[in-house]
Amino acid sequence: MHTANNTSTPSALYRRACIDAIGKLRPNHMVRNPVMFTVAVGALLTTVAFVRDMMAGSGVLFSAQITLWLWATVLFANFAEALAEGRGKAQADSLRHARRDTPAHQVQPDGTVQVVSASTLQRGDEVVVAAGMVIPADGTVIAGAAAVDESAVTGESAPVIRESGGDRSAVTGGTTVISDTLRIKVTQEPGKSFLDRMIALVEGAERKKTPNEIALNILLAGLTLIFILATVTLKPMALFHGARVDVVVLAALLVCLIPTTIGGLLAAIGIAGMDRLLRRNVLAMSGRAVEAAGDVDVLLLDKTGTITLGNRMATAFIPMPGISPEHLCKAVLLASHGDETPEGRSIVTLARTELGTGLPAMPDNATFIPFRAETRMSGSDYTGTSIRKGAADAVKAWLRGLGRHMDETTLDTVVLDIAAQGGTPLVVASDTEGVLGVIHLKDMVKPGISDRFERIRAMGIRTVMVTGDNRLTARSIAAEAGVDDFLAEAKPEDKLDLIVRLQKEGRLVAMSGDGTNDAPALAQSDVGLVMNTGTQAAREAGNMIDLDSDPTKLIEIVEIGKQLLITRGALTTFSVANDIAKYFAIIPAIFVASLPQLAALNVMGLSSPRSAVLSAVIFNALIIVALIPLALRGAHYRPRSTGATLRRNLLVYGLGGLVAPFVGIKAIDILLTALGLA
Repeated sequence: MHTANNTSTPSALYRRACIDAIGKLRPNHMVRNPVMFTVAVGALLTTVAFVRDMMAGSGVLFSAQITLWLWATVLFANFAEALAEGRGKAQADSLRHARRDTPAHQVQPDGTVQVVSASTLQRGDEVVVAAGMVIPADGTVIAGAAAVDESAVTGESAPVIRESGGDRSAVTGGTTVISDTLRIKVTQEPGKSFLDRMIALVEGAERKKTPNEIALNILLAGLTLIFILATVTLKPMALFHGARVDVVVLAALLVCLIPTTIGGLLAAIGIAGMDRLLRRNVLAMSGRAVEAAGDVDVLLLDKTGTITLGNRMATAFIPMPGISPEHLCKAVLLASHGDETPEGRSIVTLARTELGTGLPAMPDNATFIPFRAETRMSGSDYTGTSIRKGAADAVKAWLRGLGRHMDETTLDTVVLDIAAQGGTPLVVASDTEGVLGVIHLKDMVKPGISDRFERIRAMGIRTVMVTGDNRLTARSIAAEAGVDDFLAEAKPEDKLDLIVRLQKEGRLVAMSGDGTNDAPALAQSDVGLVMNTGTQAAREAGNMIDLDSDPTKLIEIVEIGKQLLITRGALTTFSVANDIAKYFAIIPAIFVASLPQLAALNVMGLSSPRSAVLSAVIFNALIIVALIPLALRGAHYRPRSTGATLRRNLLVYGLGGLVAPFVGIKAIDILLTALGLA
């Protein structure tokens, strides 16, 4: 997806994020994050204490520095969130150029066409869009076929075909017709177009907290409340032991004890996860969909276009006993000379290769019979002879209808052998000679797909291939591709039944689709990836839209979802672990004057109580800045089991969170002492 140059450069994003970070100091925004709201209240209290110290003329430097760094902590957290949102806002600026109020040629009840503003169109209105005109609203093509430039939405310069009927009838407002004319029925309400929703989502205006975020926020709020109570009780305890503890120190202690690191980065992690999807041209309708992708344990994948290339190619001709290969090739050419499908062209190419220079001349009076779903056959008629090619049972039924005898045992053996190899058999027959032979069509498995399934299996995710092929063909392709299971001869309702059954077992299911018949299953699945080329019904049913219309991207989406969850868990672990060092820094500093024996807890050898408190506060602020790149980029992710991932994160982020503060706080203490600031 393209972004506007003036807003997507790093310097522009940082400037915008700095301004937005200050704007996010509004109380109604801060209160949404209990941890950072508490830090802001603490900063406010130390600001009052700083004014008090200025008037008293003592302790000004210490209270000023604590106040400065507490406000910096709040601003750094706001900056992280604003920076994550800023990348989405830059993309939204680009989308606004596509969302412009264009003239619409509305069809009136009497059949005349009137030019109106696109903003006045209502759901159910019909418009006519000719070549060179911008489609004024989201809708469905009800008449015509045309090439459409969708680069304003997808960033893909190659035009796509949109036509009435079928699964390529949905069009998006803001895209341009570059050939022919379409008649479109508007399917959107004013202000709720696909582009409107995209802009709102990428800007974060419609980003709602996910269940996991809400749960973590409740946990963090609970920890914050506990530490508030603990900090409040320290004042009377200090008085009891004859120690004087200033409100500035208490505020600093509280901010260092509560989980400010994850509290400051939590929103940025969620926004960045959706942004990583958007940069891969996938639009997530909610953060919940991204999280669900990370928890998915079953993937339903269509065979055609996802696991296989989708274009079946002729690989061999198998003649029946008594039929020469040359005679079969000539019959195949006659049956396929008008077949312009990829399959038909591959059959003609193979037949010409087999025949070499012995190509037969096409009869002048030959009539091509196109494939029809009802007959499941195609072929040609010429000079009183009919040749057909198609599904085995359809061709056998055709021959029986003509009263022709055939060797069904031999034919069935060849057909079953091809199906067992994962191929599709097409039987060739004539009304004068009966069955001539069988064409072996094979849909090639995509290169490298089995390796991708190995990665998925390493995550503990089960893959299920869904296909309309018979069980023999499905079993062979499933074995070649390396999927765990398959659903053969599947109808739309079979997909829905399978998803419901899996969910009853406690599993989370992801699937992709693009047709109206996929809509019920997409709506039922936990992650429903819809192709941008799909129908309006499918796009409304799913919770993610792939603007590139690549069904294999479902695997990447699962990996991004897992990366989001791992990042959140890793930074939560780090945040909780690094509190331990702060205890050793601040607690002895508060009581060491009245309880000298607590000096033994000063394991870092900090130079003075004030330096200890100030060093902990500075580290607490700077660690947020240091972790912003990790929050936006996501933790390093490799496909592995949940247990292995947990052990690695505990080692890296748990141990890292334990060690880093000891090193960081000591280094800051040395610097402060050298500069005479503590």
